[in-house]
Amino acid sequence: MLVLETNLSGKTPKRGKVRDIYTFDNCGESGSEAVLLVSTDRISAFDWVLPTGIPDKGKVLNQTAEFWFDFLDVPNHVITTDVHKMPFPEGTDLTQFEGRSTLGKKCKVVPIECVVRGYLSGSSWKEYQHNGAVCGIKLPAGLKESDKLPEPIFTPATKAETGHDENISFEEMVKIVGQETAETLRKKSLDIFKRGSEYALSKGIIIADNKLEFGFLDGELILIDEVLTPDSSRFWSAQEYEPGKGQPSFDKQFVRDWLLQSGWDKNSEPPELPVDVVEKTRQKYIKAFEILTGKNIV
Repeated sequence: MLVLETNLSGKTPKRGKVRDIYTFDNCGESGSEAVLLVSTDRISAFDWVLPTGIPDKGKVLNQTAEFWFDFLDVPNHVITTDVHKMPFPEGTDLTQFEGRSTLGKKCKVVPIECVVRGYLSGSSWKEYQHNGAVCGIKLPAGLKESDKLPEPIFTPATKAETGHDENISFEEMVKIVGQETAETLRKKSLDIFKRGSEYALSKGIIIADNKLEFGFLDGELILIDEVLTPDSSRFWSAQEYEPGKGQPSFDKQFVRDWLLQSGWDKNSEPPELPVDVVEKTRQKYIKAFEILTGKNIV
């Protein structure tokens, strides 16, 4: 199965694991720089981009983030998600960008992943088993995997261009960005997680954790990139939730589980995903979007 690759005449994108990023100069009436974020159908796992894409995944990510940016109503980078209002060169095939593109304000990116955890899962569960704490935050004894935490916790990480982001303490974060910025990021991140997770739970989805990114624009910290998507969060079914084990999810954990069972060593090129794994993963992404928004992917 081919992985969607965008093509914009005259511009070479910066390719992330799942996004193509184009920069535009002198954009709009203000003449400021802007970035075009295109969510492709690529999927990554264990720091590898897999050779098999997930159809419509990019549309789910882009349109889920669009929903949350509107719902949360916090200062953010979005200029438009309408491809007909974007500064594409004349003659560009817009069909490859429709539904999966966001034109955003170019910011000075804060070099911190702002992670909020409401449940004990993933790397936080492993760390808790080792020392009873997560990113320097001591937690109650006797917690089980996937347990809900007494209160959501802010657990920052350093941003990595390649490989894993590294969890750090709040004190280490202060050394990187300063006290005022660190406190503002923590407050904004906890607020977004609280409001987003409360809404999602009312729809039957538990948001176990979430990763956010922020940037400075004219001295103001604003939300950028994506927010509360199946790629930046763990989405669980509230109806099926049962602490003490890993949870069925609406995100790419299904793909991770298949890879772990496939015998792949994580050091060589990853295998192609079977057709049934691709389709089940696609359905999980789409179902999460439909449950949260009440809409269909376009």
